[in-house]
Amino acid sequence: MIKFGPSGSTVRFFASGYSHTAEMPSYVKGLGLDCFEYSFGRGVNLSVAKANEIRAAFKAEDIEISVHAPYYVNLGTPDEDKGANSFGYVLNSAAVGREMGAGRVIFHPASQGKEDRNTVVSRTAYRLAALADMIYENGLQNIKFCPETMGKIAQIGTVEEITEFCKIAPFYYPTVDFGHVNAREQGSLKTKKDFTDRLEYMIAELGYEKMKDFHVHFSKIMYSAKGEVKHLTFEDDVYGPEFAPLAEAAIALGVAPTVICESAGTQTEDALFMKLTYEKL
Repeated sequence: MIKFGPSGSTVRFFASGYSHTAEMPSYVKGLGLDCFEYSFGRGVNLSVAKANEIRAAFKAEDIEISVHAPYYVNLGTPDEDKGANSFGYVLNSAAVGREMGAGRVIFHPASQGKEDRNTVVSRTAYRLAALADMIYENGLQNIKFCPETMGKIAQIGTVEEITEFCKIAPFYYPTVDFGHVNAREQGSLKTKKDFTDRLEYMIAELGYEKMKDFHVHFSKIMYSAKGEVKHLTFEDDVYGPEFAPLAEAAIALGVAPTVICESAGTQTEDALFMKLTYEKL
């Protein structure tokens, strides 16, 4: 079965009187959801004691947790110092995430900058290979490291690029952000076939074992000619994508990803909508 949950603390979470991440698993479970993604978006600054408290709370409620590395990871930068910093952001996220009980680390791979795209993609792949060595050296290879498809044209992270990156090491698994894919492809995801085509391509390239429980981010996203502009809620009826065609494709292909909702403030409500839609199908 597909697992559903929110990314980060929602408006409803705080409005319900909650304030701490350790309270999130009981809140999520109470809504009938299955998982949660914790964001280190602005930096990894959680103590081991707090991480262990969070781990115990999620274990007690049997809610799955993943973590998102800082947003400023850029493995394609020509600056060696910034590249080294990016290694640190991902590794630190994994180390603290492990203390939290997380089995997955999601990260943005790179930005293109002013260089030729092929040059930056090649450098990103080279750095991912170097990062893989560091993951082994730090004993973190039992965690899934999940580079994400990106929504802006100037970011590295097409479906094809992420697929190739995930061939570099056995612990690299894709995060497919379908809102990002739809935004960078100018509204390409409308039908079951649109989703099926992309998933069949990834299964053919990566194998069913790596794709059977891959990671998903899902939200509706406003876009311009340059790609992603901002995240929306499921009330939007202009930009999309809609979730039902993805659910139909996943059921037909026999895959059961972890689906994290990244709506703008309504993550839990929209995650529950997705779960109910999936169960009806």
